[in-house]
Amino acid sequence: MSLIPARFTPGPANTPYSLQFDDVYHTASGGLGQARHVFIAGNELAARRKGRRTFTVLETGFGLGLNFLATWHAWAADADRCQHLHFASVEKHPLTRHDLARVLSDWPELAPQAAHLLNAWPNLVPGIHRFTFEQGRVVLSLALGDALQVLPELTMRADAFYLDGFSPDRNPDMWSPAVFTQLARLAAPGATLSTWCVAGHVRRGVQEAGFIVERQPGFGGKRHMLAGRFPGPGPTSTGIPDSHRALVIGAGVAGTSVAERLAARDWQITLIDSADAPGQGASGNRAGVFRPLPSLDDNRLARLTRAGFLYGRQHLTQLAERGHPVRWAPTGVLHLARDAKQENKMRAVVEAQQPPDGYLRYVTQEEAARLADWPVSAGGWWFPGGGWIQPPSLCAASLAAGGTRIIPLFGRTLARLERRDGEWAALDADGHEIARAPIAILANGVGLRAVPEAAMLPVRPARGQVSHLPAASGSAPGIVVCRLGYVSPEVDGVRCAGATFVADDLDPQLRDSEHRDNLAKLDFILPGYAADYDPVTLDGRVGFRPASPDRLPMVGAIPAVASVDRTTPLADIPRQPGLFAVSGFGARGLVWASLMGELLASQLNGDPLPLERDLVDAIDPARYLLKPPRPMRGEDG
Repeated sequence: MSLIPARFTPGPANTPYSLQFDDVYHTASGGLGQARHVFIAGNELAARRKGRRTFTVLETGFGLGLNFLATWHAWAADADRCQHLHFASVEKHPLTRHDLARVLSDWPELAPQAAHLLNAWPNLVPGIHRFTFEQGRVVLSLALGDALQVLPELTMRADAFYLDGFSPDRNPDMWSPAVFTQLARLAAPGATLSTWCVAGHVRRGVQEAGFIVERQPGFGGKRHMLAGRFPGPGPTSTGIPDSHRALVIGAGVAGTSVAERLAARDWQITLIDSADAPGQGASGNRAGVFRPLPSLDDNRLARLTRAGFLYGRQHLTQLAERGHPVRWAPTGVLHLARDAKQENKMRAVVEAQQPPDGYLRYVTQEEAARLADWPVSAGGWWFPGGGWIQPPSLCAASLAAGGTRIIPLFGRTLARLERRDGEWAALDADGHEIARAPIAILANGVGLRAVPEAAMLPVRPARGQVSHLPAASGSAPGIVVCRLGYVSPEVDGVRCAGATFVADDLDPQLRDSEHRDNLAKLDFILPGYAADYDPVTLDGRVGFRPASPDRLPMVGAIPAVASVDRTTPLADIPRQPGLFAVSGFGARGLVWASLMGELLASQLNGDPLPLERDLVDAIDPARYLLKPPRPMRGEDG
């Protein structure tokens, strides 16, 4: 999982010089001039993006970020610019924030864009990092990792390609047929390509991949550059109507997140929920845990929670910047080991993966006790950027951010869906139409399986009771602490502790027995802490979390069949027309909600996806038709 940051030193004419590749990042003639001549003009961006709703650029090497910043700068200065600019880039050795700031200071005209980029610059861990700027009109998808491994995992239709990177003799993999083949796979009809490199094997490789290329005048001391075009097949239909209208069923963190992400793309959303306000069901707790869950093998659960955590942090910041703050606190999350065996595994994860300290580090029992301000019996993981979120406030902020593009219909209960004139009509118990749209998204938690079209999905209710412990302001712990359960800091005079996890139990009443279970977990987390609490006198809350057998969410188009041959490719499984699910979050709704909303909105809008293809497949609702569901297990903290 570990990434090796870029190492560089001043080179000829004070240009940054890579110590890893023994090559300069740009010519002495200037990186910004090269970006404008070779990549922006070479792809005829000003003319080609004019009047477009969206335009997508894919770059093979992010480097110093100059090509992205120059493209963004030119877009911002163009009165005829496209509505949405999406820039995707791959980088194996990214710069640290400190080094990036030092390098970019050489181009003061890019300072406004550079400041936003530096503010969003991620912890350097592998995966796709997505950032939005200009109120969502400029999107950067930065894929950190080896291009040979990353490019096959991307899903997009690129309108322009920037072939950039260190010279072929220093970095041959970047200029290989395997890379060119992936570019052809990702090319939109009529996509263009440009590069400063005119080496014969590069020109032939690009041509063999299907691009028509020609030499053009180069920049600075280079006589030529290459420019090309991909003829490709005609556009393929996505099956998604152009009306950009959708029904979202459910106003919890799942439904409000996808509604907000679609509204940001200028969709009109009708949101239906039986409650009288958002975040009243499983999303109604006072405070929930916000942190990833690593693993030694960096499995799909680990990668999905990492991606969700990092995107979620960005999204919380952006909601606040738009005037819709979420109630949350990055207090840090301490995840204590259950026993000595697990503590050794947790230490091994950090030693093997070498994550940045700002993302994750191992702490000893002594340091854990200092962080918690309470004696503990084990060490474990410390997530300094984690914390607690109040779920109803996230729901409310998402609705507010969507503005008039989201029409909430509270106090309305979906009884069934019905296809009418190519649209989904939401009907109440009396058969009256609540609303209709070409797209319907089921984000109604455990209520999803009451809809016949989605009944084959193995979503099961998991009863979770949280205990509310009276707490004084400033009392310990001031952080979130997890260990087979969790305890939050004091929030409005109450500390949340829990939670139970009981499958297929729909009893909404508080139980003394489950308060006892939560206090036992609390005592396991913080020895002796629970002694002053009487389970009979405690208040709390019961919610029903939609859980999936493999602990992964279900996001995507709903199957139209109840069974298929298990050798059937996912893409060949028939789907209900225009019917989608966002469910199965279990106890991890807060870490997944924002990213899953962005994923489904990207799928519906035809945008580049914010997750690798294998992860998108891993959460496809149709996956259960290809494998038997496993027994559902409880979830740790």
